[in-house]
Amino acid sequence: MMFFCNNMTGEFIGIWKYLTWKRILNWIKITISYHWSNWSKHPVQWGVPMSISVEPTTACNLGCPECPSGLKSFSRATGKMNFELFQKIVGQLGKELLYVNLYFQGEPYLNPQFTAFVAHAHALKLFTSTSTNGHFISDEQAKKTIGSGLDRLIISLDGTDQLTYEQYRKGGRYETVIEGIKRLVKWKKEMKSLTPYLVIQFLVVKPNEHQILEVQELGKKLGVNKVSFKTAQLNDFENGNELMPKDLKYSRYKLAHNGKYELKNKLKNQCWRLWSGSVITWDGMVVPCCFDKDAAFKMGKIDEKVSFATIWGNEKYKYFRQGVLTSRKTHSICSNCSEGSKVWV
Repeated sequence: MMFFCNNMTGEFIGIWKYLTWKRILNWIKITISYHWSNWSKHPVQWGVPMSISVEPTTACNLGCPECPSGLKSFSRATGKMNFELFQKIVGQLGKELLYVNLYFQGEPYLNPQFTAFVAHAHALKLFTSTSTNGHFISDEQAKKTIGSGLDRLIISLDGTDQLTYEQYRKGGRYETVIEGIKRLVKWKKEMKSLTPYLVIQFLVVKPNEHQILEVQELGKKLGVNKVSFKTAQLNDFENGNELMPKDLKYSRYKLAHNGKYELKNKLKNQCWRLWSGSVITWDGMVVPCCFDKDAAFKMGKIDEKVSFATIWGNEKYKYFRQGVLTSRKTHSICSNCSEGSKVWV
């Protein structure tokens, strides 16, 4: 089994088994409308999202310094999604939907119905993925996770010892995460399951960048499928930040001629995500992107009277897409976009 790869083939190989002609046709519609919109600078939307991110909960047990869940700094309502709403969401998107990411903000395992969400999506032949801080993977939960049919599981592990780990994952316990990973690997073997594809994700910040090689070796030792490295989104970065790594290969920012830091990636007036996917908060609010962490750009709310399809094609969404096509930088959530934020080793 390949442990490291320089592209996403190994990580997403399992998605091909979920492809159908309806999903392929939907992808073609999305792609054509996306390129037509970029060329004409007028938003045209054909098809429905091929992927969605759903928020099981806003709650989190940690206090990570750059995260609104950790800082408990949301201005929006917080809570846990109920199973009925999740059923409604995936039901309304129909058989064109391909990918469900059960994560937005918060720790998904704090929703007691989380594995039921996964099992329901899996029964509908949807590719499922989530991201966890790994503190709630008991032996029973590990077995339930494997049995749910989850396809991909990212476990955040930002250090190879407690001292380093807790400098970013405030309130976290390194050994708890390690034991959780071991349980997942064990139950995959015992249940003879190829899924979930287990990824240790290492958020590279100044306090842990000296452990990059160590975490690669740790991943091999634990038996996960992959170790990936992610650059940190920093809320204040123009004048530097104490979390910014010295090796700028692992930073999404670069030093400009004026002595200030800026994004490495040029902010183009286009965004594939606005045509291919959407994000839905725990209470059914639809927002355009995972960077809208506080749901500042509300496109609408799914409820008894309003469907996702109505929201997907409404004037608010069209206006937002138009803004991206003409002057993306005017949207505040685009100003710190993480396009290209993973470093493949």
